[in-house]
Amino acid sequence: MLAVDQVYLRRACELAARGIGNVSPNPPVGAVLVSATGHLIGEGWHHCRGEAHAEVEALRAAEQAGYASLFAGATLYVSLEPCNHHGRTPPCSEALVAAGIARVVIGAWDPNPRTAGGGVARLHAAGILAEVIDDPWAGELIRCFTVAVRERRPYVTLKLAASLDGRIGPRSGSFWLSGPSAQRFVHDLRSEHDAIMVGAQTLATDNPRLTSRPLRTRRRPCWRVVCCGQSPPAPQAHVLTPLAHAPSLLLVPGAFASAYESLAEQAEIVVIGDRQAKRVDLRGGLAALYEREIASICCEGGPTLASALLAARLVDRIEWLVAPKLWAHANAPSALAGTWEHEFPAFSFEQVIRLGNDVRLTIDLAHTPG
Repeated sequence: MLAVDQVYLRRACELAARGIGNVSPNPPVGAVLVSATGHLIGEGWHHCRGEAHAEVEALRAAEQAGYASLFAGATLYVSLEPCNHHGRTPPCSEALVAAGIARVVIGAWDPNPRTAGGGVARLHAAGILAEVIDDPWAGELIRCFTVAVRERRPYVTLKLAASLDGRIGPRSGSFWLSGPSAQRFVHDLRSEHDAIMVGAQTLATDNPRLTSRPLRTRRRPCWRVVCCGQSPPAPQAHVLTPLAHAPSLLLVPGAFASAYESLAEQAEIVVIGDRQAKRVDLRGGLAALYEREIASICCEGGPTLASALLAARLVDRIEWLVAPKLWAHANAPSALAGTWEHEFPAFSFEQVIRLGNDVRLTIDLAHTPG
């Protein structure tokens, strides 16, 4: 890989990041078009699902700038393998062939079985030199998409906040734990995901709104999800307040479905399991969300839901915010509930970042062995 290739591929990844939160369930993709003489003549990214993909955006930008005559012999740098199937838009591989592009430098293979090498094969068949670099940043950009298409469930980020001794408050109830910088990070984290999820106990204790504030410039609505139990939430709960930008989904055990019928006009009731089910099967619940084209979830549930997701091996990333406080006494609830049936492998921190007086610890479980 040439040094100039690295520069343009990095630019393609920078452009791709602009689409995070809006292109889902598609992956974010960016593209840069460079002429045979080494001049940048067009660039673009996938702005929103259903709109033109990054490769087509770059070709259009170059054409509008009067550079269509430079397509022959040009190199396209794209963060993800060009698609080779018809969806809401035509195949990008065909657009590149038709334009007469000579070379394509690709950051990452497409994990979607509908493409999975097909895009590169189509380019090669047309005589286009296509190279896949396996760039770390390009792979990072599609981590949610990769898990979703392979596991047929949303990518799950578990956000936890606790004191130095692992407590979420001095006693049972709702308390502010993290400082302003950490709170801003959480709202940014929410805006990157398709849905925000909590459990029944968190809903009853905190009555959260589950919105990103201030409202980020996100064109696709961010769903609000509650993993419910026997008793439905109060009709006045904030999560049941109609919001154009944040529809609500209630995951309800089959045994208690009838108790939620009165809330059908305030939220979508998703029954999980048969009439004998008294708990939401989390894997089944995530599969139901995936069917609704939710590809990523930020879970901010309490100790019970967090532990259940971890025990079921359904967490892909942990964002743990640690506050400089100590609440080590009997009435201080822990961030995680219960005990583990199986031992977890050793983790490694992907990031350790200071946020004001708090510390953000990031663990990537999707790539943790075991």
